[in-house]
Amino acid sequence: MRRLTWSDVTPKPIWLNRRQLMTGAATLLATPALARLDPEPTPSRYSTTEAPNALEDITAYNNFYEFGTGKGDPAEYAGAMKTDPWSIVIDGLVDRPGTYDLADVMKGQPLEERIYRLRCVEAWSMVVPWIGFELAGLLNRVGVQSGAKFVAFETLARPEEMPGQASPFIEWPYREGLRLDEAMHPLTILATGLYGEAMPNQNGAPIRLVVPWKYGFKSIKSIVRISLVDKMPPTTWNMLQPSEYGFYSNVNPKVDHPRWSQASERRIGAGLFGGRQDTLMFNGYEAEVAGLYVGQDLTVDF
Repeated sequence: MRRLTWSDVTPKPIWLNRRQLMTGAATLLATPALARLDPEPTPSRYSTTEAPNALEDITAYNNFYEFGTGKGDPAEYAGAMKTDPWSIVIDGLVDRPGTYDLADVMKGQPLEERIYRLRCVEAWSMVVPWIGFELAGLLNRVGVQSGAKFVAFETLARPEEMPGQASPFIEWPYREGLRLDEAMHPLTILATGLYGEAMPNQNGAPIRLVVPWKYGFKSIKSIVRISLVDKMPPTTWNMLQPSEYGFYSNVNPKVDHPRWSQASERRIGAGLFGGRQDTLMFNGYEAEVAGLYVGQDLTVDF
């Protein structure tokens, strides 16, 4: 018996509103990679039981400053980004450094459908049915050397296709990083799609990081470099405002952002008054990841 897909359960016309069909078509069709994923991903035991947001919410309301600071800018402008061909440099403290084609990166990695909560530092959240594979699988393939303590990531820098990179506000390329044990945790994935389809440009095509217990800005998009390093790497928001954005960036309702509370969040798509709820420690993944931070003061390592 064929396994049902998201397309079977939720017809695409319900996912896409007229604005997306008019302004987002170029984004959704910008690359041959945007086809049905093959092989089809399997359901994951790590998924939340919460209902996912509609594709309209997920693809029309984004933070992707390479295309502008407005939540609708990525959907409007990301169609110009070319994602085929795509390669990723993997270097640093690894046994097999090199420049890997995206197909090589994904080779042998079992794709899973993981429904994860996404929590953003601006106190909004949504639930996304990601398609991806564990980052640990890739790192094990390239061979992590004993001196590696952190994993650093960089986003594509291509100003002619990414108009937001004309802004001097951020030192491009966008950078992020994880401690090695965070990167190797089975919840941490490299996502290549959502809702059963390959990743839309505005959501970080063709490959992005997803770390569900951290704020969304840690989940770097459109990755072109992964480096294994022995020291904590610089990260974009920590470089910009270290008093507001710590390296760890774990979802912690007890640690407020200096300019707003993190104790509650607004669920996108739930209406103006219907979507407010308490923020969960580690974004609801406390049972799985709290052990990573035993002995750390999370008000200092925020």
